[in-house]
Amino acid sequence: MEKIAVTGIGVVSPSGIGKRQFWANIKSGRSFIKKITRFDASKYPSHIAGQIDDLEKYSHISERLLKKIDAFSHMALVASELAMQDAGIDIRNEDPNLVGIFLGNAIGGWLYAETELRDLYLEGREGVSPYMASAWFPAAPQGQVSIYYGIKGFSKTVVSDRASSLMALGYARKVLYKNKLNMILAGGMEAPVTPYALLCCNTYGALSTHNEDPQAAYRPFDKQRSGFVIGEGAGIVVMESIERAKKRGANILGYIAGYGTSCDGIDRINPSSDGKELARAISMALNDAGINPQDIGYISLDGLAVDIWDNSEIKALELVFGENLKKIPVSCPKSMFGNLLGASGALDMIIAFLSMEHSLVPPILNLDTPVLNGINYVAKEAREYKAAKALVISRGRGGINSVLVVEKP
Repeated sequence: MEKIAVTGIGVVSPSGIGKRQFWANIKSGRSFIKKITRFDASKYPSHIAGQIDDLEKYSHISERLLKKIDAFSHMALVASELAMQDAGIDIRNEDPNLVGIFLGNAIGGWLYAETELRDLYLEGREGVSPYMASAWFPAAPQGQVSIYYGIKGFSKTVVSDRASSLMALGYARKVLYKNKLNMILAGGMEAPVTPYALLCCNTYGALSTHNEDPQAAYRPFDKQRSGFVIGEGAGIVVMESIERAKKRGANILGYIAGYGTSCDGIDRINPSSDGKELARAISMALNDAGINPQDIGYISLDGLAVDIWDNSEIKALELVFGENLKKIPVSCPKSMFGNLLGASGALDMIIAFLSMEHSLVPPILNLDTPVLNGINYVAKEAREYKAAKALVISRGRGGINSVLVVEKP
């Protein structure tokens, strides 16, 4: 399958809003994980997160609309606008029937839902907003972006736990390859820093309870790891064919060249410990891109900071890359701002593009003593590397594996 161009990047994250601020903080290796301040979370086992506190400063959304939508839709609207500005796209000049939206998330919009359900029990049916039914469900951001911009083309919402947004990007590439659309807004968004969503994440059993030192809590691949830390945000990109991008004189930021997906089929929550199905998904992505394992110059890890997940991920890489794995820089930048669940893959892909552009691999934070040695971890601070091709891995509960190959233009 041919490559698809990425011509615009929109980022809303704890590490910054807009790709310039985001990259400045990512390359500096700063942690943005802290104690939750939005509500009293002190009684939860894990009460730390990557939070966004200044979304309103960047928002173009009216107060009237904000009353009708959840935070994850708000983030998607801001990220979509940033992506189109970055791509030099005026949506009014596009055929709305040939523009699509492919977004992923894991849990939906719970802040809105929790608030309205509370009002239902306190005030009865009259206390519930009529927008409750449409504000919380996982496809709401897709719907709100389409309404806001008048987009009418073939679109999809993917709900596949933490693999959601990478799957949405892979699906979008396939649709563009078939010439069904001219352009797609693709990526993901997540807003889990709410009382009920945090409760759900805590019952997952994989969140770090290292609350005393939030910035040191998320430690993928480290011997002292104790689970992941949640984060909120959105990553959305503009995707179009290379031919169209060149014709309109767009600045091509990178290519999505290959995609692979598989499922372990072992357990309803945990992956297989042998990493074989993840290895198969990686091989599928490499074959789809028409490249060999030795062509990869950077690997973005899923990095859940849980034994079976981290160890099986490294086993999968060893199966595919063999001895060559020692030479390839690997990182898990989400350790700086939290795991954005269904949106994590989109942010990882965006970081991979920025990393290749600037020849700089951002670090895994808190990697003091690696569990598995012989791996070229980029730890503690960014390191200069020139990479033309990168591999991005995203995984979900039940052993869902999703892998993208991306390239520097």
